[in-house]
Amino acid sequence: MLIPECAVLPSELNALVNSFEKYYLVKNVPVYELVEQQFIDRFVKKGSVYALSYNTQIDQDNTVALLPTGTLILSVDKDTYEELGLEGKSSQYSHKAVMRYVITVDLKSLVPGTAKNKRVMWALKEKLLVKCDFLIMWNSPGDEDFSLSTHFEKYQCKEHAPAVSTKVLRDLPYPVIQSCDLRGNPEKSCDASEFMEWLGAVTSEIECNNEASNFLSTFCCPEPSSVMEKAYLCTVTGFLLPENICKLLEQLCHYFDEPKFAQWTSLTVHGFADSPVSWGSAEHGFHKGGENFYNFVVFKNRDYWLQMAVGSHDGCPP
Repeated sequence: MLIPECAVLPSELNALVNSFEKYYLVKNVPVYELVEQQFIDRFVKKGSVYALSYNTQIDQDNTVALLPTGTLILSVDKDTYEELGLEGKSSQYSHKAVMRYVITVDLKSLVPGTAKNKRVMWALKEKLLVKCDFLIMWNSPGDEDFSLSTHFEKYQCKEHAPAVSTKVLRDLPYPVIQSCDLRGNPEKSCDASEFMEWLGAVTSEIECNNEASNFLSTFCCPEPSSVMEKAYLCTVTGFLLPENICKLLEQLCHYFDEPKFAQWTSLTVHGFADSPVSWGSAEHGFHKGGENFYNFVVFKNRDYWLQMAVGSHDGCPP
């Protein structure tokens, strides 16, 4: 979050940021554990499970994700795909020769005892034992008798809280923008892409002064510009629930319920660079940087800009 003309995070936003749910890092878990009927009945069918293989590279390793819809996605190399023998499709980011495949399993449609269920379990448990470290969360509508830590107690399971870092920026040059003018005006405002580039520099703590002594960056703030006396930058890093991000965005909209000097606030959300999916269940390709993010600019008059971006190897966001 970037909040102009602010030096202290409002209590409502501070409380919300520090109330984000904790998540688990489970070590060396066989993928078949996510297909076991007990796991499906306890967690997948009684809430939303989010899981992502940890420290796996989408362009080199076997990567796995479990979506809240109950869809299990495996992005695997050619050798793994052939050995598993499960139905899949070639990756759309393959070269002339297909080197990667994507396998999709709908866990909610698996029926115990059916041929499909038996084949999936046999492939993942007996044919080829695929193991990963997983980041995993469970969003349940109510109190349940089971927890992820209890279910995975035979593995190394550690709870983690999202990391929160804050910084107050002083005398920050910024591009002038107007909610009604996405394309900008040479004399009145900057366009949305110029603002996004500036925002990326600021959140990465890159100076925007284009000074001769700065060997890291020659970037300067787009024109027309002004200078804000102070700005509050808050970064939350971890495995975050979409529900928490929605609450945060809603609270940012209420930031202007009382008069403020700021004309806008910004919320940027970065997805994992090595996730096998980006938007919805669309396949994600790393290309050069694994870009996978979106940004809201909420204006004082309650208008907003939504900017979405992925790498050049991905399909356009919806």
